[in-house]
Amino acid sequence: MAQNSSIEWTEATWNPTTGCTKVSPGCKHCYAERMAHRLKAMEQPRYENGFQLTLQDDVVNLPLKWKKPKTIFVNSMSDLFHRDVPDEFISRCFEVMNEASQHTFQVLSKRPQRVAELASSLPWPKNLWMGTSVETVDYVDRIRILQTVPAAVRFLSVEPLLGPIPRMPLKGIHWVIVGGESGPKSRPMEIKWVRMIRDQCLNKKTPFFFKQWGAHGPDGVRRSKKQNGRELDGVEWDQMPNAE
Repeated sequence: MAQNSSIEWTEATWNPTTGCTKVSPGCKHCYAERMAHRLKAMEQPRYENGFQLTLQDDVVNLPLKWKKPKTIFVNSMSDLFHRDVPDEFISRCFEVMNEASQHTFQVLSKRPQRVAELASSLPWPKNLWMGTSVETVDYVDRIRILQTVPAAVRFLSVEPLLGPIPRMPLKGIHWVIVGGESGPKSRPMEIKWVRMIRDQCLNKKTPFFFKQWGAHGPDGVRRSKKQNGRELDGVEWDQMPNAE
């Protein structure tokens, strides 16, 4: 339930819950769902419910056992703010993140409304970064909701980017990650969409991280993720937020 990660912008993952339900177009080809079903087929006991929301109570305290500082993506296989996760369980996870101050925790949710609803009842230590996913212009309101949350670092995961987003409200946003979709049936991402977001970040001095092209390169041709690489206009954009 916790392991080193190949995700470019983190070091490890911690999954106190597993499973989720789809809420927007970015969920259509969910990598976590594919992986959960594969793990169930392999009879991995934590995935006996497949991709049904499941609380993994016994791993909640796991980060307290890791002494070496890590950057940890919280719930790579779920969403901590899913409607079926009890308020008390979310509070326990936040208490652990507060206590495990040697680590940096990156919490990402497609449900910023619930984050905002619970924000006043949760601790917000400096080592806890809060993000939301925005895949098209139709979900820009998620950013505005995130802007109200008292996290030390607020970030956006614009992945998979499925269309142009010409105006992103970036005030109070400390980091933007952009990436294309990978895996079977993946949808292409146009280079002009990525440049549009990069230029907005440069204009607002918001750190920009380009994660991947995914299954389609900047020319729209389907290749392996490795072949497409991570360069945008000859540059690998690896900017990170100032978390001081």
